[in-house]
Amino acid sequence: MSKDASQVRQKDMIARHFDRLAAAPDTGEKTAYTFVPGNLTELLLSFDLLPVLPEINALQSAMRGKTAEYIALAEKLGHSEDVCTYVKSDIGMMKSGNIGPTGQRLPEPNVLLLSYTGCFTFLKWFELLREEYHCPMAMLHVPYQPDGCITPAMRDYVVKQLKDEVIPTLERVSGRKYDEDKLKAHLTLAAQAEDDLVWVLQSAKHRPSPIDAYFGAVYYVGPIFSAFRGTEAAVEYYQALRSEIEERIKEGKGPVTPDGDMERERFRMVVEGPPNWTSFRQFWKMFSDEGAVAVASTYTKVGGVYDQGFRHDPSRPLETLAEYCLGCYTNLGLPTRINLLAQYVKEYEADGFLINSVKSCNSFSAGQLHILREVERLSGKPGGFIESDLVDPRYFSAANIKNRLESYFQMLEQKRLGGAA
Repeated sequence: MSKDASQVRQKDMIARHFDRLAAAPDTGEKTAYTFVPGNLTELLLSFDLLPVLPEINALQSAMRGKTAEYIALAEKLGHSEDVCTYVKSDIGMMKSGNIGPTGQRLPEPNVLLLSYTGCFTFLKWFELLREEYHCPMAMLHVPYQPDGCITPAMRDYVVKQLKDEVIPTLERVSGRKYDEDKLKAHLTLAAQAEDDLVWVLQSAKHRPSPIDAYFGAVYYVGPIFSAFRGTEAAVEYYQALRSEIEERIKEGKGPVTPDGDMERERFRMVVEGPPNWTSFRQFWKMFSDEGAVAVASTYTKVGGVYDQGFRHDPSRPLETLAEYCLGCYTNLGLPTRINLLAQYVKEYEADGFLINSVKSCNSFSAGQLHILREVERLSGKPGGFIESDLVDPRYFSAANIKNRLESYFQMLEQKRLGGAA
């Protein structure tokens, strides 16, 4: 599969992080299991705790063809077919020796840190992990944003939990006192990386787009969504990525696809929902073979809606952590999500938008047919609808998805020709 330099670099970064995790029992480094949406990476790093992200483990395992056996084992242990396949993959991996996607054993957690940002499954997932590991657990309850705005009461509620529950737990686990100056330093680095990431994502407004903001961008958001936000390594990565994309724009290049540079941009798409990881390359090629480029996506905002203006602010360390958690995509109501999608269609001059409805992910799939109708109404552009799953290969029907996509792109082409006439 063809990759650009930044995609290769982020793969190496994440591999090195798994190396560090595997060595933790020998080095004495302590780990915190946590999730991508609403993760408090900067706070964990200020206590010298290494983040372990179960969703990242699951998707990385899926791309390596390992999740079918993990899911089968979890279902044999009694987990329903309807349970999130990230969870079943993680449980199956844990019961198979907790061997991570790179083939190295993952360390047991010293603490479970649950930031609840709109996904109820996370609560049940951490209950299962707590039963397995019997380690300390801290929960940060984040209020839902029904009206698309953060109130002072919401922010204060989250800050109080950080002060009274999360930080004291991290102090006990790490053996270190809370160091606000150290936290501020990590937040400063986070904001720098966020600036460059937003520039890269917004580069898709160019014609041709130099990036694919769905398939290609899942590589680009990897460092900032996982263990590297708030580090020098992330700042350096996003500076290099920005330089790389600037060069592509100068040369008039489209995005890198699995088969190399895209020769012709035929369709500009906005995509809602996570990708399928078990057949990622095949899924991507269904788009790239048609000359379809994702110019914006909601999945690349699941770890932070930075393009709407949020940056981590070191002058308000706990408040900014609270606002980050409150603003996660999975914590936003349907009207806010609908308006965001319609905004993307217009800003990025998309020909249409597509929903990949993931069978086992209620955080995304709930309400998507309503989203489809409303975004069509607001944007005036036609929507498409396909179905797959996160990491369960049983729910990726290549023929069905390919047929739906081909029909959708044919319809877009007919509309274009009709408009030209």
